[in-house]
Amino acid sequence: MSKATTSPTQERAINTPAANPLRNSAEAIAERGGVWWTVRELFRRRDAQLGGLIVLTLILLAIFAPLIAPFDPYAIDVRERLLPPSFTHPFGTDDLGRDLFSRVIYGARTTIQTGIVVVAIAASVGSLVGLVSGYYGGGVDMAIMRVVDVLLAFPYILLALAIVATLGPSLQNALIAIGIAYVPGWARFVRGNVLTVSKQEYVTAALATGTRASGIIRRHILPNVLSSIIVLASLDFPAAVLSTAALSYVGLGAQPPTAEWGSLLTGARSYMRTAPWLVNFPGLAIFITMVGFNLLGNALRDTLDPKLRNR
Repeated sequence: MSKATTSPTQERAINTPAANPLRNSAEAIAERGGVWWTVRELFRRRDAQLGGLIVLTLILLAIFAPLIAPFDPYAIDVRERLLPPSFTHPFGTDDLGRDLFSRVIYGARTTIQTGIVVVAIAASVGSLVGLVSGYYGGGVDMAIMRVVDVLLAFPYILLALAIVATLGPSLQNALIAIGIAYVPGWARFVRGNVLTVSKQEYVTAALATGTRASGIIRRHILPNVLSSIIVLASLDFPAAVLSTAALSYVGLGAQPPTAEWGSLLTGARSYMRTAPWLVNFPGLAIFITMVGFNLLGNALRDTLDPKLRNR
């Protein structure tokens, strides 16, 4: 008996997710080019190029701060206190004679640390809670979501203030507090995506073949919500930076003499009229960072979402 053959068109039809429900959309995207395809499509966008340039500059400043900063950011020289911007001190000096340009450069390191720690806490804990709640449903989902609803009833900055006030004012405690405050929003977001993915044919087919719950979550659920998680992380990064700066501004975040943009604004409050550069440059650094990450996050969202990409 001769071996049956199929045409290339038939083979493509057989390998589509509709014809083969065991294949998920993450696998199909990987076959079209995976990560490199996504990066290429992403940086074809002008907003991604501008946002990526700002983010790359921030990362380089954080890595090479000792080489770029012209002065020791913690060196005090009262003879040069409150000097306006000049060739020697591009951003001027503060009330203790410290070079503000050097302190802003070193503040980039704190900014990167802030975003990474906060997003790591929120994404890991919130995604795990959302995956469990969305997949198992029933009483598990009901119990988890009621706790999440209670936490969401409080503004996240108020929740962060309560946590850091309990733990004590410090940059480390501020990062932990903000990360915990972001967990309820992450849990609800991931749960919604899991509920959508769980209704797909490839998940139903995996259940029918007797695949264990852990295997379904690892092989079918998580890969298909991962793009949404990445987008939310990119959009939450600047929000984490702003939240940390806000806590530092009220004295519950980074403590003096740490070079952190929010704490720099705190020390400059008394000199807003006489030395406005003390407020302008740290504030401008926060603003540019927010713009860069938001541009990159929005472009990433549009690239990973096929409905938005095809518009």
